[in-house]
Amino acid sequence: MLKKKLTIKIILFLIFSDILETLIHLCFKKGVSSYSYQQVSTLADLLAFFTGVFSSPFLWLGLLLVFLTFIVWSTILSKIDLSVAVPIASFSYILVPFTSALILHETVSWLRWSGVFFILVGVIFVSLSTREKEAHL
Repeated sequence: MLKKKLTIKIILFLIFSDILETLIHLCFKKGVSSYSYQQVSTLADLLAFFTGVFSSPFLWLGLLLVFLTFIVWSTILSKIDLSVAVPIASFSYILVPFTSALILHETVSWLRWSGVFFILVGVIFVSLSTREKEAHL
């Protein structure tokens, strides 16, 4: 099997993938938020909900971003190991609460920020273990 190095180019692709992932979540949230929610208790209510949501340009932008993310993610996986890519790509777990608070004005508790911190520490450990593995090869 070929040795797969974590290069600056791949790191930039991972960052781009995380930004796209964050934008997907924001678009989907804005898409369903733009529809005035009513309690769904009948099939007609459910149909009205889906009609309202699927008429949102945010939903369609989110779906387009899913396709773009698929292309970027496929490129990443062709260059590095999955066991390295997934933990590093978890930066979206950091970006989503940050952008939710900033753009959607959602409240993010300190407990949640603590969890985000531990995710960040884990990403750093995975990155360091990759460099350590490359140094021994």
